[in-house]
Amino acid sequence: MASSIYEKLLSTSKSKGAAYLVLIDPDKINGNDIPDFVGAATAAGVDGFLIGSSLLLDGTFDNTIAAAKKHTSAPVIIFPGGIQQISKEADAILFLSLISGRNAEHLIGSQVLAAPVIKRLNLEAISTAYILIDSGKITAAEFMSNTKPIPRNKPEIAVAHALAAEYLGFKLIYLEAGSGAEQSVPEEIISAVAKNCSVPLIVGGGISTPDEAQRKVSAGASFIVTGTVLEKNGSPALIKKFASAIHSPRRIYSQ
Repeated sequence: MASSIYEKLLSTSKSKGAAYLVLIDPDKINGNDIPDFVGAATAAGVDGFLIGSSLLLDGTFDNTIAAAKKHTSAPVIIFPGGIQQISKEADAILFLSLISGRNAEHLIGSQVLAAPVIKRLNLEAISTAYILIDSGKITAAEFMSNTKPIPRNKPEIAVAHALAAEYLGFKLIYLEAGSGAEQSVPEEIISAVAKNCSVPLIVGGGISTPDEAQRKVSAGASFIVTGTVLEKNGSPALIKKFASAIHSPRRIYSQ
């Protein structure tokens, strides 16, 4: 039986120390640039691509995913900003529940609407607990979801949410500062969650340098996501530096 995308992600993270995922926002990258960007990023060491947007202003979602898949052997996974962002072209979808908020629509409402579509398309769904962390400013994810992020100086609150996610059976925990965040998720929060939970951690939002990415891995992240920084400078050289830093052996973070 072929391995699932989830199993492949875990295997990559384990073998490399951590895995590097690049977020592509169809609203922020020209569709004509997708083939060259994805091909170069794959060659530079990217382990997978997340595709999604907070708004999705045009109708090119399926085309973006299809174009990406033609130019990479790495998994192409939907990171949905809404129930309209489901496509048979993808390898899998992060089946998100925004557990840091108390907005029922994003806890279970949208998921109920999306589930039959995902089933019909035979799309692999990876259950993911989505936890917003305060980044110093209101991000698109915070605004669009109408939820408050967890305070940066309250790791115990993040741990409690992550434990709830583990006990509920989520396969991944995504600690998110938000697209274009002023500050990324603190290492103290990553470390606290990693020490108390066995669920693999994805960390994204506001990570602007390879050294910063490495600190997240050292703190306990299994997957690092970058997006905005590559929209500003998506050079293969920078992507390769990120990949090298993220794939370095993991070290336990200590303050």
